[in-house]
Amino acid sequence: MIEDTSSEEAKQMQNLITSMGEILIDFLPIKESGQTVGFLTHPGGAPMNVAIGVARLGQPAAFASKVSSDMFGRYLRDFVTSQGVDPRFMLDSTAQSTLAFVTMVGSEPEYNFYTTGTADTLLTIDELPAALFEETRILHYGSISLLRGTTVQAVLATVERLKGRALLSCDPNLRPGLIEDETSYRATLNQAMALADIIKISAADLDWLMPGRSVEAAAAELLSLGAALVVVTRGGEGVYALRAEAEGPRVLEVPAFNVRVVDTVGAGDSFSGGLLASLSDRGIVTRAALQTMALDELAFCLKFATAVSALTCTRAGADPPDHPTVARFLAEHTGL
Repeated sequence: MIEDTSSEEAKQMQNLITSMGEILIDFLPIKESGQTVGFLTHPGGAPMNVAIGVARLGQPAAFASKVSSDMFGRYLRDFVTSQGVDPRFMLDSTAQSTLAFVTMVGSEPEYNFYTTGTADTLLTIDELPAALFEETRILHYGSISLLRGTTVQAVLATVERLKGRALLSCDPNLRPGLIEDETSYRATLNQAMALADIIKISAADLDWLMPGRSVEAAAAELLSLGAALVVVTRGGEGVYALRAEAEGPRVLEVPAFNVRVVDTVGAGDSFSGGLLASLSDRGIVTRAALQTMALDELAFCLKFATAVSALTCTRAGADPPDHPTVARFLAEHTGL
């Protein structure tokens, strides 16, 4: 008997986890005797990394951006498509690709970006196909796409159109070295986060956003902007999360996994991909569902995302794991 997969494919097409924002080439350092002697090219961009992570975890992923027709852009488009990400919302541009050169300062990556007039900064809301708004059930956004060109307004307008129709996830993923007008950027960030149902942010980003505040106080302030869930990733200290509930914010904490860290490039993006994939796998694609899901289920989703992030840290570059790898890791480390 031949199985009819058309209805299942149609169902998947109507439940996309769409990531929106920058796509670029990361140049990762090659070192000999402690000196950088060259660079390896690697597909990059935080929202693109999230889309790749979601697809590898077996959930229907799409990526929305403007992509160059230059040699780097063709490479990026081929890579995204090869990973099982829906490429329909990747629009062509003759502008050049964004490039980022990465160096490691201690255990943290430091980036030097080349972004002026590049393809992924030139997106407009009018160019986006109707299918994006019809089929997206979870939208993830943030990072340097909120810094440059027309893409800033395209992202915010997309989020506004999907508010109440899709679960909205924002990771500011700050790059202070790229900020030219801090006052304007902070206003953009506040608008982006106020629209979000989920705010995922690193403790390092909180230090810039709310200097001198404790993680607990900063998370509570972010929750007051209107999010249903705020998640703070703290590296080796694990995850601190707050969920908005009628009786007051509920705290969840998830410890970090002890792994051998190769680098932390893409760790936060992998966490976001893991969290959104795990929520989608449980049918949590609305704000109401997120706020009413069982607390132990939400805690598992956070633990799953933490495992995805930990595994990414054991590999060079942003290289998130697939679902079987995460399942084995969780079985070995937690018995789940």
